[in-house]
Amino acid sequence: MNIIDPSSVFPLANYDKLCFLKNYINNPNIEVGDYTYYDDFETVSNFEKNVKYHFDFIGDKLIIGKFCMIASGATFIMNGGNHLTEATSAYPFAIFGSAWQHAMDGKSYPTKGNTIIGNDVWIGHDATIMPGVAIGDGAIIATKAVVTKDVAPYTIVGGNPAKPIKKRFSEDIISKLLELKWWDWEIEKITKNVDKLTSHPETLF
Repeated sequence: MNIIDPSSVFPLANYDKLCFLKNYINNPNIEVGDYTYYDDFETVSNFEKNVKYHFDFIGDKLIIGKFCMIASGATFIMNGGNHLTEATSAYPFAIFGSAWQHAMDGKSYPTKGNTIIGNDVWIGHDATIMPGVAIGDGAIIATKAVVTKDVAPYTIVGGNPAKPIKKRFSEDIISKLLELKWWDWEIEKITKNVDKLTSHPETLF
């Protein structure tokens, strides 16, 4: 059985614009599961450039599951981009130091926690994911969508701000798929079942 090596950086022969992301990224605050790929029109090095405001001192993580598909231009806004919204001014006085260095003493900028992308999620071209969003397994994020709220599993969302367009399957099938967790199978089992994984999910039950 000739199985694709999950430790490959560039799994497609003679093509370096698609990578298995786990094997390419360097930031320890970005975690990616096996077989998740990033495909870029120019260079895969753009991925980390598109994770914005991701400062080490904040410590928030971008966590991406297995078998995700991330298109060129997908952008993740992290918590370092947040400003005060309930204060008189949203201006970040303290970062400029000098006479303003104590402006944030006893205060903190808002944070929404980690950004979590489930398994088998498709993120379309130029989509933007805002801080602290959780995207469920099997969801699809449409091109240029701006995701400001959590996305339920197997839901297609689009627009700015992104709103649900439809569920991919019935609630019964979604429940069965979430219980099945095919992405956690041994790769040999996945390989033996790719014909079913590329057919209607009822073939799996």
